[in-house]
Amino acid sequence: MPRIRTDFPYETTHEDVRIPLPDSTKLYARVWRPAVDEPVPALLEYLPYRLSDWTAPRDSQRHPWYAGHGYASVRVDVRGHGNSEGIPGDEYSAVELADGVEVVNWLAARPWCNGKVGMFGISWGGFNSLQIAALAPEPLKAIVTVCSTDDRYDNDVHYMGGSVLAVEMHAWAATMLAFVSRPPDPEHVGDAWREMWLNRLEQIEPFIHTWLAHQTRDDYWRHGSVCEDYSAIKAPVLAVGGWHDPYRDTVLRLVQHLPADRVRGLIGPWSHQYPDRGLPPGPAIGFLQETLRWWDHHLKGDETGVMSEPLLRSWISESHPPATTYPELPGRWVGDEAWPSPHVTTVPYALQGAPMPVDSPQHTGLDSGRFFPFGNDADLPPDQRDEDARSACFEFPVPPDSRIEILGRPRVRLRLRCDVPSGQVIARLCDIAPDGSSTLVTRGVLNLSARQGRDRAASWPPGASENVAFELNGIGHAFPPGHRIRLALSSAYWPWIWPQPEAGGWILDPSASVLELPVRTPTTDAITFEEPEQAEPLGVVIPATLDEQRPERLVVRDVAGGSWRLEVDPRYGGTRVYPDGLEFTEDALETYTIEDHSPLSARTRSDWKIRLHRPELGWDTRIETRSEISCDAADFITSNEVVCRDGNEVVFHRTWEKRIPRTAG
Repeated sequence: MPRIRTDFPYETTHEDVRIPLPDSTKLYARVWRPAVDEPVPALLEYLPYRLSDWTAPRDSQRHPWYAGHGYASVRVDVRGHGNSEGIPGDEYSAVELADGVEVVNWLAARPWCNGKVGMFGISWGGFNSLQIAALAPEPLKAIVTVCSTDDRYDNDVHYMGGSVLAVEMHAWAATMLAFVSRPPDPEHVGDAWREMWLNRLEQIEPFIHTWLAHQTRDDYWRHGSVCEDYSAIKAPVLAVGGWHDPYRDTVLRLVQHLPADRVRGLIGPWSHQYPDRGLPPGPAIGFLQETLRWWDHHLKGDETGVMSEPLLRSWISESHPPATTYPELPGRWVGDEAWPSPHVTTVPYALQGAPMPVDSPQHTGLDSGRFFPFGNDADLPPDQRDEDARSACFEFPVPPDSRIEILGRPRVRLRLRCDVPSGQVIARLCDIAPDGSSTLVTRGVLNLSARQGRDRAASWPPGASENVAFELNGIGHAFPPGHRIRLALSSAYWPWIWPQPEAGGWILDPSASVLELPVRTPTTDAITFEEPEQAEPLGVVIPATLDEQRPERLVVRDVAGGSWRLEVDPRYGGTRVYPDGLEFTEDALETYTIEDHSPLSARTRSDWKIRLHRPELGWDTRIETRSEISCDAADFITSNEVVCRDGNEVVFHRTWEKRIPRTAG
């Protein structure tokens, strides 16, 4: 666990403020500052996730820490969220980004700021840090982007390899519907809370309608994708990811495409979390100290040595048995001075055998694990032997007197024949131990309609044979002597990937197919980090309960009916009581169902219940949402419902039913 630090170079203060925008909207912000007379640089974290409750425990770990080291550290709620005024919009909208630029300029103009601003954030905050850096406001001098993406279409929660990400397209749209329905807090906005809430609710439109309406990489997805023009980013970028986070490939692209004097990359063994939090898998690092080196160099002009570090510092995991969680993974840090690295060579492994049909059962993928691992007990994929049995597998032995280390993105080149106009290929790379256990190393997806580019949908000519190629997600992994490298290919991967209408699979010609591995020559590296530390925790209390906790991931099989149901509890928080008296409860359950040989049977459902309660104010609000997606051959069929209560009074109730044509998905 991180060391809790209470002594800092500077005494600190904090206050809540409202930042005015040109249209008179005011954004709610919390500012932690060192108690000094001279101006200091400012750091900004800019999110829709409610600074007064949802991210407050996390915020307390880092913003006071930065303030104690001589920075004004500022947390701001995006327009229409939390206690900020205005109407919520789509994620990373032009309005959100323009507001962010205004916030950067406002901070730079404060008398307590020296005119230099940095931005940081994880996930959404990492996304908009990159996107606002691409807008290049003059005061923005550096950013730290964690678990974020440069490509909103192919490396986000919506699509993967041109395929609909059923598990996260659905779950995140449902989560955001519940999140945008939460009310402002009267403790912070006063009696105006109800009018603000009702104004927001009247403007709600489920995100899923927009996301499913753009099934190829069109202008909607190009907006906010900084990969469209890396040269627009002028501020130095520290890009951070984890091998168990779905966004880690962005780090590899940023260190490849940004000038070497303005970027450094760091990829550890982590999940979708800040690397100092000590959540599985570890080891955690002194991430706050590492970012302080970045800020001190770029915002204060101190020589901290941070730009003398290798361009990319990566963790290479040693082989490990399959498990759904690891407190710490074995491995070591390596450094590469360039990317692509001169230490990495592409090594081809030819597949062998006669042409074979691959027609995987539709429930292939139930052991895929969570798309967004957060450090929970059931996040990571279990033993892959059942999944491998539903796939076409090819194995390559590791020589008995050597080991094979890979770093980067493996690639497959396949010769396929498809007898229907659409289909999908899922490739998994597994580490096979002598006892036969199969540990997932990495994976990739290709929607065959996207084989000519993600910006178009090209039907497969039935009966034709073609060559296709795609990359798997990046990884650092060592295969030891005596193990086998297994490539497993399947035509289904539920619930990660929404199935295509046809279920015929495809014919693979192994003799014309190859796996390409990014093999790294071992080097001797002396890369170390300080032990993790944080500021004092907020003091949130989680009440004891006698209720039996349901499983995080539960698979139910109807043997006679040939159907499968996966129930997922995302474990976002349960009930907690904040030091200011707020009682916050949230409960969510995601359900994914499918029948063995019926791709049109795919169904998703998400149910949310949220309660925000201040007993001393007599304030008691509840939100319930239901989100569902089903399909037929022509359309996705979505259904969403929101019910909001102030005490016992239903103040808002709306249902949306919408059919969205299946163009590429």
